[in-house]
Amino acid sequence: MQTNPRIQGIVEKLKQAGCRITPQRLAILEVVTESRDHLTAEQIHALVAQRFPTTSLATVYKTVNLLRDEGELIELGFSGSAGTRYDGARPAPHPHLICVRCNRILDPEIRLFDELPGELTESYGYRILSHRIDIYGICPECQAAESRSQ
Repeated sequence: MQTNPRIQGIVEKLKQAGCRITPQRLAILEVVTESRDHLTAEQIHALVAQRFPTTSLATVYKTVNLLRDEGELIELGFSGSAGTRYDGARPAPHPHLICVRCNRILDPEIRLFDELPGELTESYGYRILSHRIDIYGICPECQAAESRSQ
């Protein structure tokens, strides 16, 4: 069994929900909770297949959908080449900083966004169920590449 307390908690939660914990499902869980990147299902599959070559992409999709439904990861849908990404490292709503050139996604630490749902509730009376804030720009690496090509 894993020593990571978060993974242990998720495994227990899934067991209580009647889900089987296969080695492949556990590997998927490890990849999505320990990655600081916002991976696609294909990227998750590639990483899991290094350890379990017979793991299907369908198994990855079923597992990430289960984890999403259990509130243990966030599914980030984007149009265009960024596609759908998964964030299991921080499953609570938080802002994302997205490069429009390379599709890199960062999780900025900005306290203003932590306070925003409460302020909206206080000011407008809404009961906030969830939120998502995406900020688009060009990352420093892509800016440097643009400068070199000019």
